[in-house]
Amino acid sequence: MDCCCAPPTKAKLLLTKGEICFYGEKTRGSLNNRGFGIPVWKKNLCGKGSRNLKPGVAFSVLTRDINKQMAAFESSSFSEDHPRADPATVASIILGGGAGTRLFPLTGRRSKPAVPIGGYRLIDVPMSNCINSGIRKIFIMTQFNSFSLNRHLARTYNFGNGVTFGDGFVEVLAATQTPGEAGKKWFQGTADAVRQFIWVFEAAKNKNIEHIVILSGDHLYRMDYMDFVQKHIDTNADITVSCVPMDDRYVSFYLNCVHYFLLNLFQFFCPQCSRASDYGLMKIDETGQIIQFSEKPKGSDLKSMRVDTSILGLSHQEAMNFPYIASMGVYVFKTEVLLKLLKRTYPSCNDFGSEIIPAAVKDHNVQAYLFSDYWEDIGTIKSFFDANLALTEQPPKFDFNDPKTPFYTSPRFLPPTKVERCRIADAIISHGCFLRECSVEHSIVGIRSRLENGVELKDTMMMGADYYQTESEIASLLAQGKVPIGVGQNTKISNCIIDKNAKIGKDVIIANKDSVEEAERADEGFYIRSGITVILKNSTIKDGTII
Repeated sequence: MDCCCAPPTKAKLLLTKGEICFYGEKTRGSLNNRGFGIPVWKKNLCGKGSRNLKPGVAFSVLTRDINKQMAAFESSSFSEDHPRADPATVASIILGGGAGTRLFPLTGRRSKPAVPIGGYRLIDVPMSNCINSGIRKIFIMTQFNSFSLNRHLARTYNFGNGVTFGDGFVEVLAATQTPGEAGKKWFQGTADAVRQFIWVFEAAKNKNIEHIVILSGDHLYRMDYMDFVQKHIDTNADITVSCVPMDDRYVSFYLNCVHYFLLNLFQFFCPQCSRASDYGLMKIDETGQIIQFSEKPKGSDLKSMRVDTSILGLSHQEAMNFPYIASMGVYVFKTEVLLKLLKRTYPSCNDFGSEIIPAAVKDHNVQAYLFSDYWEDIGTIKSFFDANLALTEQPPKFDFNDPKTPFYTSPRFLPPTKVERCRIADAIISHGCFLRECSVEHSIVGIRSRLENGVELKDTMMMGADYYQTESEIASLLAQGKVPIGVGQNTKISNCIIDKNAKIGKDVIIANKDSVEEAERADEGFYIRSGITVILKNSTIKDGTII
């Protein structure tokens, strides 16, 4: 579990000067669990004047008439107008400072990027994508509850630990106070966070950085950022925004079987409930340039952002189901453009999505980049829970396991998991666990977890523990009527998130049979969010408790 993931098969198309192609990445044909593959832009794909493509390595769905064309291109295919993107001239900024209120109580003692997911932490996703893309200049902005995040970064991504990494580095830029009135404020938003450290990007050692990739620390996806940067260069963009087609349903995955008429009816009466309203939405022209951008619109503003997404290559039915183009919150800026926007053009604007990007669309070349693989914003308890359990499915919609583009995390040096007469189905079991005559179904069991005899775990995300208790310590606690870390005998748990170091006693039932949607029982060691029971970190659930 320490480093694993699934390789994108990259699709690109080279065109002569004047022909602009809107393209992205293509992998197994999944797009955020949506069950279809997105072909690249239909227009000007193989028209007169396009460069010759030889059969070879890269697989690409170019149009619905040219369904499976194999394409590869030589390095000489790039003209002087479209130089090859050089990772040495690219730096990334990972925004990890948000309070993460929608992920509470998981963010009660940690920042969002430090939240565990599938045996990793969310910060490992953009970090691993950067490393696999060849980007070695990485800045991470931190602010709220950053202790565990800073510790994880120091343990995992220390490029200077006796081994030189060329001019690469990982630098944490923590929110701090500086002289002057403005310096007394914490980060006021994503753009303000970068602005407060603008002197870092103007420093002499960073003078060769031509492009800056802005990333979020709470998304789950695999992406080659250099393809993203290449599209940015090819279109001579000032800013490029990575985007995905988006549905107008609140929970798309669970409503796939509902007739489209009913979905439209729901949207008409309850537009504020649309899933699309959680994202920045855009309109584009035929060249892929963004002509309008609106951050998290509601009501009539939301409906006004509906577009015909068949321009992206979607079928008529797909375009009806996904009538919005949503920003992933992943951007690439020309360095000089970013500095100018933050210092001079919009010195009082604090957020990229709601202020900088919508304003820049009016007088800058802001391009869209279609990303056509799995992507999920881990912004709520529900999305976090669903994304974790989806990892256990066969085949998974997202897979950490891929030797070509591994995902990295802190080395734990733990022993293999020990399993004694257990039933395990569709589950992920992390290192260093002890499972004794228990049942685990459609669940994730985190590191150092202990499940005793008769335990039944179903549809559960168990994060594990930060440390072990010895057998003598466990026996002593049980003799005193106390509860050790782990799950005690004959306990039944379903539809639950168990945070780290939780102590759950014997004969406990956690099932939320009354289907309670929201509850706050911090004094009893749990919350209920969107119908999902969340057992708090370091909490104790006493023997015989029924939730």
